[in-house]
Amino acid sequence: MAPNMPDDTLDRRLSELEASRYRFGRHEVARVVKLLNRLNAAHFLDSAALIRFHEALLFLRAFPHGPSVIRTTERILNSFHKKVEALHKASADMDDFEPIEVSGIAGTQMEDTLSFDVARWLTKRMPGKVEIAWENYEPGRELGTTGPRFMPLLEDDAYVEADTPWRRWLETAAGKKGSDPAWLVRRFADLPLPPRQKAELYESLRVPVRWNLGNSAISRTRNWKPVRNVFYHNEPLISRSQVSLAAELTRPPVHLTKLSRKQGEQIMDLIREVMLVRYRELYGTTLGDPASVVRAEVGRGVTIHLWNLPPDRRLPLRAYVAGLTLKNGVPINYIEAIGLCEWMEVGFNTFYTFRGGEAGWIYAQVLRCLCHLMGTTCISVYPYQLGHDNEEAIESGAFWFYRKLGFRPGRVDLQQLSEREEARITAATKLGKTKYRTPARTLRRLASGHVFYDLPGSERGAWDAFSTRNIGLRVNRRMAQEFQGDSNRMRKESVRSVARILGVDTSSWTSYERARFENFALVLALVPSLRDWKREEKEALVRIIRSKNKADEMLYLHLTQRHDRFREALLKLGS
Repeated sequence: MAPNMPDDTLDRRLSELEASRYRFGRHEVARVVKLLNRLNAAHFLDSAALIRFHEALLFLRAFPHGPSVIRTTERILNSFHKKVEALHKASADMDDFEPIEVSGIAGTQMEDTLSFDVARWLTKRMPGKVEIAWENYEPGRELGTTGPRFMPLLEDDAYVEADTPWRRWLETAAGKKGSDPAWLVRRFADLPLPPRQKAELYESLRVPVRWNLGNSAISRTRNWKPVRNVFYHNEPLISRSQVSLAAELTRPPVHLTKLSRKQGEQIMDLIREVMLVRYRELYGTTLGDPASVVRAEVGRGVTIHLWNLPPDRRLPLRAYVAGLTLKNGVPINYIEAIGLCEWMEVGFNTFYTFRGGEAGWIYAQVLRCLCHLMGTTCISVYPYQLGHDNEEAIESGAFWFYRKLGFRPGRVDLQQLSEREEARITAATKLGKTKYRTPARTLRRLASGHVFYDLPGSERGAWDAFSTRNIGLRVNRRMAQEFQGDSNRMRKESVRSVARILGVDTSSWTSYERARFENFALVLALVPSLRDWKREEKEALVRIIRSKNKADEMLYLHLTQRHDRFREALLKLGS
């Protein structure tokens, strides 16, 4: 049995290990390995200390000092579940493992209400290891309405009885006792309905599922990949203050390597694993197109993967790109970028464990890749990333991360507020008040609007007041005022009038192309000057609409960048 280490000694050694992430020198590798081995031999009596050890291990696996650090961290992580299980057997408080900041550690249990696509994937990925959390589930009318599709005569019970035994119905229909949701998920998958409708029906049930991670490679603990060339850190990490976004974005374009479909499917599996254990789902991480994945090797052991959505899941107007960053094979952040013409709104989320690890430099490389792939010259960051309805971002001062990289508020009042606060910071620094911190109330105000970064050649301020939400609301306002809220009537009339103006017959188009045309017609019907456009402008517009269903959605985005009249119309409608 491992020796009990006094609490103060354990705490001191954990602090030493955490500090070693940012210490470098000739003897640092041996010192880190010695610390790792001593802590690995210790007997952990509480979950908080064990979690600290886990997070330090993951950081060192991503940012290693040398080969022996890699070998040691991997060895410890591969058997880490035993430490968690020992805590559980000792009746330790396991609640500390539940917050999203630290969830997904090997040996723990997770519970979540998943989307249909992720639930379907998980029941295949972990067969027999997923169960319905019945003690937290009280189905009612929604299952009574949906269930008769695959449970005959359920209506006779569900429609009139107050005590329908839902679990008994499901277990009887599945032909076995237990709580495995796989049968239920398969029934939805087999429904003769489009994928979106299957998802809508399943998700209306809000079925909570639970799974034990054990020593699974899905866990955060083991969710890293071996790499051929490891980047070892024998010098200080690159700080945010050392990063010039202007310099990085003017460097030669990053080479993007197109992956095979099989390789792309592996990346789609990886991003689902990464998000699942962090209780997160994004539209593009759940529904990414494996045929569209590209990879960029940007140096310092950093690999960036980017992908689009499949044609049947794309947004009506904007183009969508999602991504994942690996550091020496360890997932360290995810990416979401949504673009139209030369404008891109980007979300960049570095996982809690790695927020002290060159985040500024890696963010700059992500933007290099995105701008090259999407043709972007105007970068926007939405308020949530800055702290709007996001207290974690307020606590970390996220606004200043972007501001110091060169982003500017899009609203005049927020630009003036940021300048006044910068003056206060300068004055406090001159007085030696190095601990001055922007008040949370000021950060919340600064986070109430988008910030922007303008690349050379960009029309500064053009997109500051733009939002596709504004376009959508204008379309719905027209529906209410002119069509008494009847969307079908509005769609038919918009398609008829816009098709006549553009001189197109969509009868020979695919169903997906006609659906795209319908969406665009709703918007174009709001453009009074459309009939006055030149013939070549109308023809180019039709090419843009049809390109929304091409294999590579970036073709659509790049075509929008070449159509000045279309861009002008969108900006007017959305600003």
